[in-house]
Amino acid sequence: MPAEILLDVRDLRKTYAASSSRFALAAPPSGGRAAVDRVTFALERGETLGIVGESGCGKTTLARILLRLLEPDSGDIRFRGQDWLRARGAELRSLRCRMQMVFQDPVASLNPRMRVGAIVAEPLAIHEPQLSRDAHRQRAAEMLAAVGLNADALDRYPHEFSGGQRQRIGIARALIVHPELVIADEPVSALDVSVGAQILELLARLGREFSLTLILISHSLPVVAQLATRVAVMQAGRFVEIGPADQILTKPQHAYTQSLLAAVPEVPA
Repeated sequence: MPAEILLDVRDLRKTYAASSSRFALAAPPSGGRAAVDRVTFALERGETLGIVGESGCGKTTLARILLRLLEPDSGDIRFRGQDWLRARGAELRSLRCRMQMVFQDPVASLNPRMRVGAIVAEPLAIHEPQLSRDAHRQRAAEMLAAVGLNADALDRYPHEFSGGQRQRIGIARALIVHPELVIADEPVSALDVSVGAQILELLARLGREFSLTLILISHSLPVVAQLATRVAVMQAGRFVEIGPADQILTKPQHAYTQSLLAAVPEVPA
């Protein structure tokens, strides 16, 4: 039985206006800089796709387009077989509930004026407003426990937690509506190595427990090597290579991928 395609992306493109500086390089034919340039891929339910590339290659722009935080110039996105880019109203809210994001900066992504219980339960207020406040609080406590935090965190503020704990809070907020797809954009880049490893282990465990499909975005091949079942290498807005993780990490075909690997002392098996 063929695997189910959860996310199908075709010929996605996003450009930004070219610099007006007279010293700028000539603009592309479209009249701007292509941050995402004809990206195409399909994501099977349950897999973890690692998207790796240097800073500025378009990874975060792509992530925001996939969640419709940005609109593309052209292309097609199908989520669960539905036209994600044309979704409006109730259909848009229903699909958005099934896609959540874990942000790069665990400090900036949490409202410092809100208590942790309200932060984690915020998606419920949007997507499940019929639930009582007590039900929101109970669900938030359960999700905090799932990411390794005690219930006493509910009434505390983000500044009272370490960077790793704040990222756990962000993960709890993303998972509280039981999404099918989670996009983690550089989730450990703001953390030290040991704490980052713990967060990656947490994402791997939660992926199994919640049957998640995960897109892991990173500039680091060792990071994606720990979780990804498949890897896409992005350069200047394009996927230059995509395939099974072991193939990309041990037998890369593209010169850019080879250069990324050469810059790493050792990639975990």
